[in-house]
Amino acid sequence: MFKKILIANRGEIACRVIKTARKMGIATVAVYSDADRDALHVRMADEAVHIGPAPSSQSYIVIDRILDAIRKTGADAVHPGYGFLSENAAFAAALEKEGVAFIGPPVKAIEAMGDKITSKKIAAEAGVNTVPGHMGLIEDAGEAVRIASSIGYPVMIKASAGGGGKGMRIAWNDQEAREGFQASKNEAKSSFGDDRIFIEKFVTEPRHIEIQVLGDRHGSTLYLGERECSIQRRNQKVIEEAPSPFLDAATRRAMGEQAVALAKAVGYFSAGTVEFIVDGARQFYFLEMNTRLQVEHPVTELVTGIDLVEQMIRVAAGEKLSFGQDDVKLNGWAIESRLYAEDPYRNFLPSIGRLMRYRPPVEGRQDDGTVIRNDTGVFEGGEISMYYDPMIAKLCTWAPDREKAIDAMGAALDDFEVEGIGHNLPFLSAVMGQERFRSGRLTTAYIAEEFPDGFAGIEPDASSARSLAAIAALINQALQERAVQISGTIGNHRRVVGREWVMALAGLTEAVTLETGPDGASVIFSDGERLSVASGWVPGQSHASFHVGSESMGVKVDLAGSAIRLRWRGMDVTARVRSPRVAELARLMPKKLPPDTSKMLLCPMPGVITSVAVKVGDSVEAGQTLATVEAMKMENALKAERQGVVKRVAAVVGQSLAVDELIMEFE
Repeated sequence: MFKKILIANRGEIACRVIKTARKMGIATVAVYSDADRDALHVRMADEAVHIGPAPSSQSYIVIDRILDAIRKTGADAVHPGYGFLSENAAFAAALEKEGVAFIGPPVKAIEAMGDKITSKKIAAEAGVNTVPGHMGLIEDAGEAVRIASSIGYPVMIKASAGGGGKGMRIAWNDQEAREGFQASKNEAKSSFGDDRIFIEKFVTEPRHIEIQVLGDRHGSTLYLGERECSIQRRNQKVIEEAPSPFLDAATRRAMGEQAVALAKAVGYFSAGTVEFIVDGARQFYFLEMNTRLQVEHPVTELVTGIDLVEQMIRVAAGEKLSFGQDDVKLNGWAIESRLYAEDPYRNFLPSIGRLMRYRPPVEGRQDDGTVIRNDTGVFEGGEISMYYDPMIAKLCTWAPDREKAIDAMGAALDDFEVEGIGHNLPFLSAVMGQERFRSGRLTTAYIAEEFPDGFAGIEPDASSARSLAAIAALINQALQERAVQISGTIGNHRRVVGREWVMALAGLTEAVTLETGPDGASVIFSDGERLSVASGWVPGQSHASFHVGSESMGVKVDLAGSAIRLRWRGMDVTARVRSPRVAELARLMPKKLPPDTSKMLLCPMPGVITSVAVKVGDSVEAGQTLATVEAMKMENALKAERQGVVKRVAAVVGQSLAVDELIMEFE
């Protein structure tokens, strides 16, 4: 067995590998860039080596720098994680030449499956169903348009060496094919150093379901069930689960057997994933094979009980798999929610900054028998950098069945506290509460169909609004009682906290009465409804469990002046609890209007300007690209919302901008 493993990666996957290596008694080496000097994976590893500047093109994907770190530390094996060099055949070959074990598949398998065009040809020869498309490389945008037209729209434009949603665009017409080709090519070159592009038919109403395979060097190759990864945004997975709520046993077996056949066709060993598109009739088509550990591997581990990282290490060390296909059993249900540093209220644009609060739910088996797991690479007080993937954590729950796993995820998201940056926790919570998700009616168009106008939060229904109002009333009571204790007694008089209040919440204003007792309180609404409410919340506490009626609610609480902000299940409401007299006066106060930015193009995210497509005096049309901003390895085109004339261009190519910083003005 290996004595020391170097992890050629960063963030949560580096931390994940370190945990298993530590369990196996193997020392670990972390590598880090300037931006990651204080990162969690650096703190966790036994040793750490600096490998260069923040951009990954100058650090994490520079093979010579990784080799230098290996030589300095004497590591005898390397785990590449995912992304970066994980599917780089030249890197695996360099390690082999160096006499260092690569904890992954053989070079030939990486070469064959890493190129999506070659992989589809091999898959077809191995008897695996494939999607119609153009398997040759495409030279320019004009050729891309001609090929897309011949295949028939919609088409998927994909980077041959891509992965993780990078370098992928869906085109529905000639213009989108032309623009998508260039954008995919640029992203592919930036992310993978390989700008080759191909095109295939985009299957409408598809499900994205993948098969986990595992093989050793002695001829044993198995499939470990499937993962449903259909909920995606911009071709990047957001929520995954195992098993799929759609597959039956026969389809699972057929997909698994085809995945194994493909793995054997290229002499595959280690962990890998074969991805399929599955239509409504359970017809499945090969998409690609990822010759590495997948981001969503924890859900497979939770339902099979198999540590995939451990198996990868043992296979790389030459050991045989200790179990066979008949030993693989799927137990219960697991769901993974990817927590991203992306602001859902601003069209999921990247967000960077300091994690002022980062408090995930307690991991492990819970009192109700469910399990919580959180794979992360950050910590409270740490920085989210603009240079890398925006993932903060992968929150997973396991339960005996899907409904309980979803309920456990909803509660875990309620308990997850993240402050200081924009993040998608409210969005994830919203999905968990949707009837369509809970019933398992998923496609890769789920987010676009369910949130066609973007995400603006969840408006509380009448029942939820009353529950939140009851919580706000209880919090106000605690604040008033504290104020009385601080002010003390004047003469022989002590201020009495009133029972009558006016509650303004979720656009409604209503008189309420609060009755307190030794076991909590009751809130009586104007129509006579009475809700009991109890909690151990104390002023200054940012999260607490509230018992409202028969329901237990984990609610995030923030105070700003007289306002009480409550966040729960994707809802974000501000309550104002006033005395009747103050409420009467508040109605007379004028409302402050926001500034007019209609004639400005503001930077929607922190990032670097990579192009400015117009100049002063140019007339622009609605939908015309004005500039592009690159952030977190994604290129974002900023387009005109209406006709206009450019009055001033304030930003230049290469300039780093903050959120809402001016790019250009219009007359």
